[in-house]
Amino acid sequence: MVTRQFPNPKELLELMQFKKPELDGKKRRLESALTIYDLRDIAKRRTPKAAFDYTDGAAEGELSLSRARQAFEDIEFHPDVLRPAENVDMSTEILGGPSAMPFGIAPTGFTRLMQTEGEIAGAGAAGAAGIPFTLSTLGTTSIEGVKAANPNGRNWFQLYVMRDREISYALARRAAEAGFDTLQFTVDTPVAGARLRDKRNGFSIPPQLTLGTIVNAIPRPWWWYDFLTTPKLEFASLSTTGGTVGELLNSAMDPTISYDDLAIIREIWPGKIVIKGVQNVADSKRLIDAGVDGIILSNHGGRQLDRAPIPFRLLPEVIREVGKDATVMVDTGIMNGADIVASIALGAKFTLIGRAYLYGLMAGGRQGVDRTIAILRSEIERTMKLLGVSSIAELEPRHVTQLQRLVPVAVSAPAAEAAVAAAPRPRAARATTASSRAKSVPTPPPGDAGASAGASGRVGPAAASRPVKAPAAKSTGPRAKA
Repeated sequence: MVTRQFPNPKELLELMQFKKPELDGKKRRLESALTIYDLRDIAKRRTPKAAFDYTDGAAEGELSLSRARQAFEDIEFHPDVLRPAENVDMSTEILGGPSAMPFGIAPTGFTRLMQTEGEIAGAGAAGAAGIPFTLSTLGTTSIEGVKAANPNGRNWFQLYVMRDREISYALARRAAEAGFDTLQFTVDTPVAGARLRDKRNGFSIPPQLTLGTIVNAIPRPWWWYDFLTTPKLEFASLSTTGGTVGELLNSAMDPTISYDDLAIIREIWPGKIVIKGVQNVADSKRLIDAGVDGIILSNHGGRQLDRAPIPFRLLPEVIREVGKDATVMVDTGIMNGADIVASIALGAKFTLIGRAYLYGLMAGGRQGVDRTIAILRSEIERTMKLLGVSSIAELEPRHVTQLQRLVPVAVSAPAAEAAVAAAPRPRAARATTASSRAKSVPTPPPGDAGASAGASGRVGPAAASRPVKAPAAKSTGPRAKA
């Protein structure tokens, strides 16, 4: 039987330790954020709807973005036990230079509209963390301004081909002169995607005030104070503004972009050049064979072609085709350090974060970006320790299984017509959502679909009962440090 006694005040004081209150509201707010999704929630509360939705949204039904995030959530890790990983080395070599972690900050346009510190906060935080920062052609800070904010770190520049080619050429030359070491040549934006949130919100550059925007801004006076009391937005490539983001992009971009433009840019640019926006195996191989320094598997964060391929899903097949020594990078949908670890394990040399960085920026400016990086750093370190690996180079495809939800099945036209003709006609069509369609059972990757699907294209029960591990890449030599 338990012996009862009167509480001893001295013992109570030892058991009850009160946390010292944090008087700095921003610091308290950011410390409460334990995940990138927590930062997103804070950003949503503090940012006007139009600006937040521009960052958070994607094209049309936003299927590409939701599928990309789901693909990362559908990861199964395979840890090694009794493999001590007390000290984890997250550093890597990418495009001829170091990075303290296997991710950098992706290019984002109109960034100071999200929060007034914009690219200055991103470049400064990246420099302090020892990771690369990428300035967008549609950035709101000049090339020279980013260099001043990150004088000793690695700065990359993202380039669009404009209708006026001389604008693009001049920007590339300026970035080279400022010491930017890598050019991201973006190829997935011949025209702007249909970003419906922006149209519904009437989001434009500069912001247009309506009764709705004023009402939405009332509980967020700090955003307007920052916006109205800081220097006018400076665009790297647009001399005039006015209209929605889509209208601005369509007026500036050239849908005739081709390999001829790539050849010219390669002559102009003295540093490393990577192609951003690659979305199939054939283009990946063609570009690597053409001698570019690397490719970025990306569907532009789901902001261009909706229902585009999922970069993380595409990764194993691309690595198998181009060889694991090729510099293949991944973006789109990364919201956790585990997403980064899985990408590296499946053969990516590097990853890039866009929205995750902007959520931190909107949540707290420079300190918010620092918090984003800190969250991802801790998640990468913890995941690697739990997997039993001490360095990036130790991560292998065997550490990850990609559980499949969507099943690509090629069906010939005659077979498809026969199937339609034979199918009973329902009395009324029943709508299905993207999420309900996605809830299919684990299936083989595209290259192995025939193993479990018959001529009819239906998936057999054997495939429905087991996840399929992503195939290991073909080796073209000793594994290089990513």
